[in-house]
Amino acid sequence: MTKDAVNTPFSQGELGQLLIERLDEAARCSAPGAGVTRLFCSQEHQNVLPLISRWMEQAGLAPQLDAAGNFVGRCPKAQAGEKTFIMGSHQDSVIEGGKYDGMLGVALPILALEALKREGVTLPFGIEVVAFGDEEGVRFPTTLVGSKALAGNVTPDQLAVRDEQGVSLEEALTAFGCQPDEIPAIARNPANTLGFLEVHIEQGPVLEQRHHAVGVVTALTGIERHRVTLRGKAGHAGTTPMPMRHDALVGAAEMVLAVDSVLQRTDKLVGVVGKLDVHPNAVNVIPAEVTFTVELRSPERHIRQRGREAVYAAMEEVATRRGLVLEMENTYSADATACADWIMTSLEKACADVGQPAERLFSGAGHDGLAMQALTDIGMLFIRCKEGLSHHPDEAITAEDGEAATRVVMAFLQQLEQP
Repeated sequence: MTKDAVNTPFSQGELGQLLIERLDEAARCSAPGAGVTRLFCSQEHQNVLPLISRWMEQAGLAPQLDAAGNFVGRCPKAQAGEKTFIMGSHQDSVIEGGKYDGMLGVALPILALEALKREGVTLPFGIEVVAFGDEEGVRFPTTLVGSKALAGNVTPDQLAVRDEQGVSLEEALTAFGCQPDEIPAIARNPANTLGFLEVHIEQGPVLEQRHHAVGVVTALTGIERHRVTLRGKAGHAGTTPMPMRHDALVGAAEMVLAVDSVLQRTDKLVGVVGKLDVHPNAVNVIPAEVTFTVELRSPERHIRQRGREAVYAAMEEVATRRGLVLEMENTYSADATACADWIMTSLEKACADVGQPAERLFSGAGHDGLAMQALTDIGMLFIRCKEGLSHHPDEAITAEDGEAATRVVMAFLQQLEQP
């Protein structure tokens, strides 16, 4: 890049195209297979950091890997300890996910800061952009470790959880080049933190139906996750009479249908049984043990509680009838979180400033804001995604919408006023 290019403001349309190019580049840091697979503390996670580092440096940010696996870029004011506004999202993906879930919220605010730098704009407060290490909770049975670390809420039991290969989170962080014993020291000071903003694809169809490029989020849904273990008795598949079997997989199959039935008949409650493991998983052996996950989501705690109780009662009935042992363990829980009124108002003004209509809408997905709200006021800007599709290789946005959202963030930062 020439010196003149570095100092020349981006032309209309250039920001959106560059954003797409950067996200395409990041998507190549993926495990083999369809879409994007980039898990926490993986080689793919390691591979994407130099890209993010380069983007940060071009925006005038100093990049650094922290003790919790977050990659953080700070402007000079933030480095000097001045009051700071935080932006960011997560770098990790689901298995065979899309290019934009998470990484969009890393690349876009960095690009917005680079554009402001080119225009000679100096913000009167510090800025840091965070590429959180783990939001999806795919590798380890915990999530939001990075954002919880900034909020000062990581506990020793979270670091002790293990992945399917038996590697603990603490061991994975250490191997990744982090010092997990220093996690308490990276907690931000609430008095010095102005707020937190995440930019994210909507992961739903509302903006596309409204024909809007962006939307202002009002709140993030409440989420809880459970690990269910069902134990029966292994036996020879050819010699054990059917009435005498205690087949854990057959019981689990009934339970999956029972969970779906509860979800189908409970208003404002959604969920999924997304993962299932069978032991001994042999072609001619009656399954002795099945472990599966149950995730429940609702903006209202009492609805999740009622759904959880109904799910457990249904599973208990199956276990009793089939002579199986049932255990259900809560592995994650977060209540719904409201976005700050002053950030929503500021985002709406920024949208108006750049000529973008922006209605308010609720997020049915969980995000790092669920943890960051313990530190500071949070806000969220949604970007329209094709057919509302997410967690899928065909996840897509347009360069035009990326451009619009980047300019909204630029306007937001320039007129940012805390109440």
